[in-house]
Amino acid sequence: MSVLNGCSGGAHTFAVKAVAAGVPSLAPFFDEKQGLGHDAEVRSMPVQGSLQQGDTPGLYGGTKKPTICDVAKLKRFLTDPANHQKAVAWSGVLGITTDQIPAYLDRLTPVLLRHDTLVENHDYKKGKATPYNSLLQSGIAILVDEQGEPAAKCSCGNPLRPFKGDASRISVKFGDGNKKWHGYDASSVVAVRPAPRDMERLVLVDVGDPDRGITRPVGTTGKHDATFDTRQQHAVPDLAGITFGEARRRLVSSGLAVGYGGSASPADDARVTASDPPAGTELRFGEYVMLSVAGGTSGGATPTPTPTPPGPTSSGPTLRPPTSTAPPSTSPPAPPTSSSPPPSSSPPSSTPSDPPPSSSSPTTRSPSLVTDPPSTHASVTSSAPVTSAPVTASASVTSSAPVTSGPVTGTSTATTVTATTTET
Repeated sequence: MSVLNGCSGGAHTFAVKAVAAGVPSLAPFFDEKQGLGHDAEVRSMPVQGSLQQGDTPGLYGGTKKPTICDVAKLKRFLTDPANHQKAVAWSGVLGITTDQIPAYLDRLTPVLLRHDTLVENHDYKKGKATPYNSLLQSGIAILVDEQGEPAAKCSCGNPLRPFKGDASRISVKFGDGNKKWHGYDASSVVAVRPAPRDMERLVLVDVGDPDRGITRPVGTTGKHDATFDTRQQHAVPDLAGITFGEARRRLVSSGLAVGYGGSASPADDARVTASDPPAGTELRFGEYVMLSVAGGTSGGATPTPTPTPPGPTSSGPTLRPPTSTAPPSTSPPAPPTSSSPPPSSSPPSSTPSDPPPSSSSPTTRSPSLVTDPPSTHASVTSSAPVTSAPVTASASVTSSAPVTSGPVTGTSTATTVTATTTET
């Protein structure tokens, strides 16, 4: 559903209902009094690009307590013949049959949101799943699939799907007990797109101890977690002249998040012209590297302007080594231009992003989930060198060992997002 914003020259804004942590759903699939899931108090982290893939370092958090989501209880509920009608509605949202529910749930992993996150939520009304755009507050416990996309809200079991609107044009309504939470910023919300490929592990940061990382195998709830030190720093790689897709892959594999300016994610085949900070800079685990690019044909994105300093974020390192690289552009890179056009809300490769500047370095960021999405292009080896400063591009990456770097402490700025908020 969208509403017309009279102040935006006819452009539409997407109506979104706020969902605060700890507030029961008015129309849940599952009785929340039975303790299916438990939210936490987590400060929302700023983003440098409102559309991020599911393997983005710093995207999701974790906790030592593996009780944030009782997947076994949800499975028993949905497979109980007495709840067959709800099971039909639930599975239909996720594109599976009721017989596939047990196996599907076995592949989901519980995490805590580190960002205020846009999703397509679903209430259960009159025997059917009723969709609506929703903004989930950071700290809400959810289940994510192998590509890092939200699949279900833990406390009520309501199924979740990707937000289909423009993350830079939202109008949030706070009501039904969901009061505007402290730290809410309409220009610092994120919508998740699937990682390039299935992940084997999620790399999270303990929301209670940002120096502690958590490596959680996909489909487990915490019993098989391994830990690592997030304080180790890693140098920004020199990626000048390679494609945005390949640059993203390398950054993610190093435990660094990809930032970009403008209202859309750059095309995967766009050529990186510069990065901020430059190559060789030591950054903490999950910190943003802002990229500027030129050219590109996939996704319809236009060149993004030279980025501002990256904002601190904490994210998990990718767990598998990169398996592919993106092909070089056939023409020399053009200088970065103005921000890219607003992206469509659904495509994973090119999506809108408007990260707001962060005024302070978050040291208590919640854990983030990182996966290892492989780039679908071949590595660049013969393209002409870019004349701009060395850059660190971000590309979906995959790696097999957790990065042992530390939580982000620096601040960064990002482009602002056109969003309005209404409160009732």
